[in-house]
Amino acid sequence: MTTEQSPAIAYTQAGPLELPVPADRAVGVLGTGSYLPDRVVGNAEIAANTGVTEDWILTKTGIRTRRYAAPGQATSDLAAAAGRAALADAGIRPGQLDYIVVATSTPDHPQPATAALVQHLLGADGAAAFDVNAVCTGFLFALRATAGMLDSGGYGLVIGADIYSGIIDPTDRRTAVLFGDGAGAVVLGPVEPPAGLLGTVLRTHGDLHATIRVPAGGSRIPARGLDPDDKAHYFAMAGRTVRDFVSAQLPLSIKEVLHATGISETVVRHFIPHQANGAMLRDLAPALELPNASHHLVVEQFANTGVASVPIALDAAQRAGALAPGDHILLSAFGGGMSIGSTVLRWGR
Repeated sequence: MTTEQSPAIAYTQAGPLELPVPADRAVGVLGTGSYLPDRVVGNAEIAANTGVTEDWILTKTGIRTRRYAAPGQATSDLAAAAGRAALADAGIRPGQLDYIVVATSTPDHPQPATAALVQHLLGADGAAAFDVNAVCTGFLFALRATAGMLDSGGYGLVIGADIYSGIIDPTDRRTAVLFGDGAGAVVLGPVEPPAGLLGTVLRTHGDLHATIRVPAGGSRIPARGLDPDDKAHYFAMAGRTVRDFVSAQLPLSIKEVLHATGISETVVRHFIPHQANGAMLRDLAPALELPNASHHLVVEQFANTGVASVPIALDAAQRAGALAPGDHILLSAFGGGMSIGSTVLRWGR
């Protein structure tokens, strides 16, 4: 459903009355930003820890390097840095923000919300701040939620940030080869139609919740009961099941959001996917049927940065000058839960 189609609801004694949102108001991306930690980790270091070769990593994943957070750096630090960059790009001051939404599956603490720390770091006093966790799809969930809250105006900062180096078993070749750390952000606010967020489709397949997980540290397996050598606090993933899920569900998600927004596959100019695995994304490309879209991949340099990967790739495309006013951009992501989602937006600031 487009922003222009979304009804505003007023309640009267006779029941709900639908009032159309003014056609001259839409919510869109005003600025982008990203942050990658300084430490570059090449395949040689990963190969030495996991017992595979550098060539094996490159062939299986399409990844050459990734970034790791420095000791003492937390997810909120990465998120705040990306947020500052996005605010600067948009020309918006922290004090103008109405909402700060941080999508992450590696929060600073179980509580409080990482977004609260980001609000403090940015000096955005008064902004409502909360977290979203839909694992690697979380940025799209947060984007949709924030856009909905801005239907009546204002500004929102949406950040995807993860530090996977802290939850990966460095000896596990199934996961250690794939992940890095980073953060990406966008500022949402009013744009002139036909620009703006045109539609989002989100799905969760909870029957597959065990496919991607960190088993311990919550209420089911509290951290206090763990032996220090217990690997239940590490990230775990059934790689083949993930690939099968993405192969089946990603084309469907794309078709669904294009149908919902009335956008043809042929007018999509940019495809920005979750940077899960470069080899997998290349194999999937023909099935997506996006004949005129540039596929924006940063996975070779930055690996899978979890929920941060879509906004990092969007920021890279924007700063490279690849996005022109009026371009239709398709964002797609998938992750634990199992969750999947796609968003269509028309560029224009």
